[in-house]
Formats: sequence, structure tokens, C-alpha cells
Amino acid sequence: MTTQTATQWNIDPTHSEILFRVRHMMVSNVTGAFNTFEGSLESETEDFTEARIQFTAQVDSISTNNTQRDEHLRSKDFFDASRFPQLTFVSSTFTKQSEENYQLTGNLTIRDKTKPVTLTVVYNGTAVDPYGQTKAGFEISGKINRKDFGLTWSAVTEAGNVVVSEEVKLVMNIQLIKQ
Repeated sequence: MTTQTATQWNIDPTHSEILFRVRHMMVSNVTGAFNTFEGSLESETEDFTEARIQFTAQVDSISTNNTQRDEHLRSKDFFDASRFPQLTFVSSTFTKQSEENYQLTGNLTIRDKTKPVTLTVVYNGTAVDPYGQTKAGFEISGKINRKDFGLTWSAVTEAGNVVVSEEVKLVMNIQLIKQ
């Protein structure tokens, strides 16, 4: 019986983005990003079936293109970045649904609270770049309830609108480099 060696793939941060979107005052969306992150995928198969995935983002790298809002998000009202400097994800399953569609399930930890999440993944393909590096691209999406992770700050406008929705949409465009 031959044992296949696992292949390591690392996130290429210059060609990847970690975004989130949340409803503001229930009339528009605010989009933000984590700008400092790292992660890897380890797979024993070329089609990534049952790959093992881990990811870490630095909370203080959060950006919504508004300094005041970003500082509020780093505060104790939300992420409490001074006490909980990272958010992490560790996969439990990565299941191929069809040729390019996968389901990713794992444990997401924010503010020391760990909850299972399930994400939808689209595999965009693999290619060799002009420098001879093999790269693979994925689009990952899903949603979480921020209050499940201790992000419980809330306010209501005079008209009764919630200022920040509990539901947060996650959108990640990931390019991996084969090691």
C-alpha cells in the first residue's frame, strides 16, 4: 500500500482578499476587510478532496475605509483586538460537491468563542504563473451571526432601525501557492 504525501499550499496575500459585509441601518451595506492574514491548505489529492485548511487574520488589520468605524470595531464593543488579536479558522471537512463546488466546514474562533461554520467554495482552477509557481484559486462565501462570537454591541435609531445587523456575510477570494 502506497502512502501519498500531502501537498502544502499557502495563501498568496497579495492576490487574496478577506472581506465581510454587514447591513447598516437596514438600508445599506458596509464592506470591510482584514488586510493581514495567512493560511494554508494541505491535500493528498489533486482535486483537494478532504483537504485540511487553517487560517488566521490579525484583528487590528480590519479596514472599512473609515478610521472612526475601524477603531470602534477594534474596541471592546466588537472585536476587542487588544485582548483577542487574532481570529482563526480550522477545517473539519472539505467536501467536493461537483466539479468546481465544495463545502467547507470548520471551527471559527473570534474573541475566544469557537463555533462551527459551513462555507460554500467555488474552485476557479489551477495554473502555472510566469515565474513557474503553481497557483490555485477559490471563492469562499457564507454567513455568520456576529452575536454568536461575542460581537454583541447594538444600537437602534430613533425610527427603530437596527444600526448593525446581526448577520455578517463573508466573502473571500483566495489564491494559493503550491509549496
